[in-house]
Amino acid sequence: MKPWLDRKKLTAAILMTVSLGMAAFAYFGAVPLYELFCRVTGYGGTTQVAGEAPPVVADRVIKVRFSADVAPGLAWRFAPVEKEIEIRPGETALAFYRAENLGGEPILGLATFNVTPQKAGIYFNKIECFCFSEQLLGPGESAELAVTFFIDPEIADDRNMYDLDTITLSYTFFDQGAAARDAYLEDLKSAGSADGATAIARTSDPNGHGPQITHRQDGIEDSDL
Repeated sequence: MKPWLDRKKLTAAILMTVSLGMAAFAYFGAVPLYELFCRVTGYGGTTQVAGEAPPVVADRVIKVRFSADVAPGLAWRFAPVEKEIEIRPGETALAFYRAENLGGEPILGLATFNVTPQKAGIYFNKIECFCFSEQLLGPGESAELAVTFFIDPEIADDRNMYDLDTITLSYTFFDQGAAARDAYLEDLKSAGSADGATAIARTSDPNGHGPQITHRQDGIEDSDL
């Protein structure tokens, strides 16, 4: 069954499980269960991850606004290319953010994200996102970072969403630190990627299962390795 078809049943099951099992949190791993709860219910504006958009499009228009910020101490300029778009639930949308390293050395960044109002999180699905991976920018380097997403058309049937006409997608980039950056560069060097060939990128699993190894194209100069 498609995930957007059985989400309500799954959400109800998770809510019931959490309600009955609160006393067991201290004994059976509260953090993993809490993360699962957030992903399934959209709690706190947590967005969802999907492989593809559903085959239906709702007869409704929702405005999506894009917000960008950087954590204190991160010498990056970060902003959306477009401030907002309008889409219908079920349509696949592509948006871009632009990041630029204003510092004098390579910086490895990772973006956190959420949507507001928070109740919309369960219906906001990302197919691909720059936030799934660490992003490395050399001194003065800039990059356009993409996110592909859709809004679940089931939002049109949710009475709690009848008043919703705007969703804001927000990202904040954080510096991963010198140790993580140096390890990342060492991965690139070990992969023989100084000539711009396929490089190893350490990626955060969008399902919350920790780092994995994937591949991407990266144009890091020899001097950065």
